Amino acid sequence: MAIVVLDYDPTWPAAAKVLTAMLWPHVNGLAKAIEHVGSSSVPGLAAKPVIDLDIIVDANALPATLEALAPLGYQHRGELGIRGRHAFTRPKGAVAHNLYVCIDGSLGLRNHLALRSHLRAHPEDAAAYGALKKKLAAEHADIDAYVEGKTAFITGILARYSLSEDDLREIETSNQA
Repeated sequence: MAIVVLDYDPTWPAAAKVLTAMLWPHVNGLAKAIEHVGSSSVPGLAAKPVIDLDIIVDANALPATLEALAPLGYQHRGELGIRGRHAFTRPKGAVAHNLYVCIDGSLGLRNHLALRSHLRAHPEDAAAYGALKKKLAAEHADIDAYVEGKTAFITGILARYSLSEDDLREIETSNQA
């Protein structure tokens, strides 16, 4: 299946707000926040047309949050190799999005927030990242190869922030096919 990376679509933030508004009543009281993350959250950045959302919870709220999402049609897929970040399959017919429940302070959450903040503040890096993503999408039909191809760029940015060498190695390992 081809990987599609599109120029930034200014409707993406509104789509994230609609999803957040739909989810919030079900996780309110359990979650600290819902954050729009990933490339679609960075104005001007080319991205796959998929909204990424992180529901942020304390570890003790994780089981109840997983239970709260099940009636909405979300299927828990587990951590998928990234500690503290629980992935879900979205309900049939839902707008294209990836939903994660992240333990507050987890590496997966820190990674998402640091990269988003950096790319929002550094449009030159966002443009370079968008160009890289378009190039990789054209070269690879395999999502694992696409993700692996982005890893050096991402870890190069994250190395400037409060991520340790062990954290960066863990991100590299999780992004390898």
